[in-house]
Amino acid sequence: MKRLFRCVALSVTLLLAGFPATAQTPPNVLIVGQIAEPKSLDPHAVTATNDFRILVNLYDGLVRFKDGTLEVEPALAESWEISEDGKTYTFNLRQGVTFHDGSQFNAEAVKFNFDRMLREDHPFHDTGPFPLAFNFSTVEAVDVVDDYTVVFKLSEPFAPFLSNLAYPTGLIVSPTAVEQHGKDFGRNPSGTGPFRFAEWQSNQLVAAERNDAYWDGTPTLEAVVFRPIADANTRVAEMMAGGIDVMVEVPPDNLAAFRGDPNLQVHEQAGPHVWFAILNTSEGPFADKRVRQAANLAVNKEVLVDNVLQGTATVAAGPIPPAFNWVESEVEPYPYDPERAKQLLTEAGEANPKVTFYVTEGGSGMLNPVTMGTAIQADLQAVGFDVAIESYEWNTFLGKVNEGLKGKADMAEMAWMTNDPDTVPYLTLRTEASPDNGGFNSGYYSNPEVDDLLAKARTTTDQAERGKLYAKVQEIVHEDAPWLFVANWVQNAVTTANVQNFKLQPSFLLQLKDVTK
Repeated sequence: MKRLFRCVALSVTLLLAGFPATAQTPPNVLIVGQIAEPKSLDPHAVTATNDFRILVNLYDGLVRFKDGTLEVEPALAESWEISEDGKTYTFNLRQGVTFHDGSQFNAEAVKFNFDRMLREDHPFHDTGPFPLAFNFSTVEAVDVVDDYTVVFKLSEPFAPFLSNLAYPTGLIVSPTAVEQHGKDFGRNPSGTGPFRFAEWQSNQLVAAERNDAYWDGTPTLEAVVFRPIADANTRVAEMMAGGIDVMVEVPPDNLAAFRGDPNLQVHEQAGPHVWFAILNTSEGPFADKRVRQAANLAVNKEVLVDNVLQGTATVAAGPIPPAFNWVESEVEPYPYDPERAKQLLTEAGEANPKVTFYVTEGGSGMLNPVTMGTAIQADLQAVGFDVAIESYEWNTFLGKVNEGLKGKADMAEMAWMTNDPDTVPYLTLRTEASPDNGGFNSGYYSNPEVDDLLAKARTTTDQAERGKLYAKVQEIVHEDAPWLFVANWVQNAVTTANVQNFKLQPSFLLQLKDVTK
């Protein structure tokens, strides 16, 4: 296997040097063109779907999303029971599973994972940060009953709990590997997944080899190599030349050409995604709701969706994607109305508001961020905004935005893929979710009514009632306009014709165990 990865590394080196890519893809090794370098291979320390696409192939969770759905099914837990009050979950664990480093998976390992994220006094809590530990904020205790029985005790009923366990933040890492590598665990990962980590060459590749002892059946592929290719045009060229087998997040301009190539296959899948611009509600022009509404009216989202995104998305109305069709919201997107936008700016006393706009060069779920950013800039300037764009590489961009816009910028591009209508508003719009408290409310939006609705929605297990509560959240947030609501994307990917059993998932994750080449 080491010889294989030396061959793969040589192939990548030749490609980067400009040599022809054709026929350099090794047999039975899947080469995936990613949109960015991963930040870490520790599932508890990252937030980007770009990273999650790698991690779900290295790790398992207690549960996972059933193929083609957002329904939860058993994984490392064979079964579970929920108490009548909805506050106690007892998991019966799968026996005979080992981590890639040879250590045993058991109840103590499960407890280690969640205590590490949630308890500040845990000896390995400093191997974080754990930005999505919010997903498990209701967990009061994780108790080991025996080697293969573990109990989660919650402070209150929490409807998204199982769904959050299926999300990559719930993936189970090897305690032995964390203890061995400490803060370097993210470069030395060990899980129980279908592929085991082999190599990470910064800005070139992450390689994983087949786990022959995988509990859910041995993968057919010998290995998977994830190549970060941040420039979309370069990814397209690599795909056309045969340097990669799979390309995720295809630029809309290239879809027609890919569809017309008999050697390639385009895949599409709707899912819960929202693309927006965070507005700094704490200071500057967007502290005034009228200015935020003016921005939403000034931008022609139909043109963005139809022309920039080539019909691969729909116009967004609020923070909750239409993929959650059980949230029966009647909120319509802001219309394109530049005259009304100008009136609102006049009413707010903002004749020529100056705006600093953070734009990323590429990133997870960001579609075509540079072109989107310049189009938004032009529309805003047409009604009187004075917009200055600052562009950053994805991980640098995330660092700046996640720290909060206060004192730095007025707006910033962002996209989320999610697994439950609770996740995005709870992590990004709740008052207590500000960056000061470790959350992602980078624009510092605050509405006590929204806070109350979100709290109620996550503690009821009646889906119809949850749907009504989230519909109200959608209505209020649409009116308050803490974001520039832009698009809900239909995800896509392209594969070479010799790649079989490849499938996109509504979760936006990339499950490669059953893929053949």
